[in-house]
Amino acid sequence: MKAMPWNWTCLLSHLLMVGMGSSTLLPRQPPLPPQKRSFLTFRGEPAEGFNHLVVDERTGHIYLGAVNRIYKLSSDLKVLVTHQTGPDEDNPKCYPPRIVQTCNEPLSTTNNVNKMLLIDYKENRLIACGSLYQGICKLLRLEDLFKLGEPFHKKEHYLSGVNESGSVFGVIVSYSNLDDKLFIATAVDGKPEYFPTISSRKLTKNSEADGMFAYVFHDEFVASMIKIPSDTFTVIPDFDIYYVYGFSSGNFVYFLTLQPEMVSPPGSTTKEQVYTSKLVRLCKEDTAFNSYVEVPIGCERSGVEYRLLQAAYLSKAGAVLARTLGVRPEDDLLFTVFSKGQKRKMKSLDESALCIFILKQINDRIKERLQSCYKGEGTLDLAWLKVKDIPCSSALLTIDDNFCGLDMNAPLGVSEMVRGIPVFTEDRDRMTSVIAYVYKNHSLAFVGTKSGKLKKPVGPCVRTYEQTLRFALKPAAGPPVLCLFD
Repeated sequence: MKAMPWNWTCLLSHLLMVGMGSSTLLPRQPPLPPQKRSFLTFRGEPAEGFNHLVVDERTGHIYLGAVNRIYKLSSDLKVLVTHQTGPDEDNPKCYPPRIVQTCNEPLSTTNNVNKMLLIDYKENRLIACGSLYQGICKLLRLEDLFKLGEPFHKKEHYLSGVNESGSVFGVIVSYSNLDDKLFIATAVDGKPEYFPTISSRKLTKNSEADGMFAYVFHDEFVASMIKIPSDTFTVIPDFDIYYVYGFSSGNFVYFLTLQPEMVSPPGSTTKEQVYTSKLVRLCKEDTAFNSYVEVPIGCERSGVEYRLLQAAYLSKAGAVLARTLGVRPEDDLLFTVFSKGQKRKMKSLDESALCIFILKQINDRIKERLQSCYKGEGTLDLAWLKVKDIPCSSALLTIDDNFCGLDMNAPLGVSEMVRGIPVFTEDRDRMTSVIAYVYKNHSLAFVGTKSGKLKKPVGPCVRTYEQTLRFALKPAAGPPVLCLFD
């Protein structure tokens, strides 16, 4: 698909950005003199890293997940409440953790790195998951961060794993008269016997209920989960699925991922490992996960391929951009950042691109794949299944936009990549984060870069608003800082 002309508004409105390691903006040096500052700041404790941030859309309060702490901040970054989450004596080899049964492994003082932070609006509580004790989660009251519950007695209570750098994303599906669901996706760090890579869990009204975080459905043969087969690790020993973003739209829940697979280069008889960006889709009401489909996504501009997903954000099209794209203003768009290359996930090149995907086009491609597979055409085509040439089975049925699968032809992969629309490229300072929204019918997007710059693309690729966070250039010094741009 060719790039299209763009009409972008040159307005910088309120934008929150939080440091998360090297992959987002993490200002750490002392701020500029007061007369030159254009933003408010909140400074954390020395040697404390910020990991996740959520904003209460009703009150404007900010909840910040850090190493060993959860903060509640006012909208002008004043500390309202703090909650201590660590450190404590632990060992990642203790399974179950020592809080459940005695562990013979040597214990040491271990930090609790925040892995996930979600607001459960219906029950006015915060779900805060960490790396301590095999990855258990706390439920905290929004008002004062009082601990309402901390399930840890069952194996399904360990949601996020012990790997501090492992990715975790959660999506809450809310109901008016039923308990909500939590779809959670996590890197399993070589422990598929402990952790499903994606599952749906119960969010009970009572934070201390026995069924909290239990699988939505679980019997002897079927459960609301996807597990990576152990055989996969014999083919790719360091295999894992890394989750970059998650969201819900319509009848589906989506996760954007990076995952390795083995491919044969043209003219070669040997295979090499590359990383592929894929979108995963599940029906909200699918308790058996028969609706699991994944489709590769990427971007290309001027013959250069951008295949390694760095960040993503869901937004609406807005009236102006909708006319350009030929969609409705209320249609969902995915604003994504990709870096060039595909060889090694942890060694992304500095060349990067901001690309847009029309979610309906991705769904249309998935529907086409489902229709062909249920005609008996092709194979399941999933790289993380050791046997990836399982043939599709034929069945006479109508597959519409909301088809949620049967206990056949699942899980299913799409082989042909869906390509995004390139909007803006950066060759020297890799883009690492993105946020977008609609303002007065115009779509606005902001990207953060590796070196600590905030950019707002306003044309196809030539003009940008840019503000340098000068104290972000030496991340080794000083405490982390949360910045509020106004």
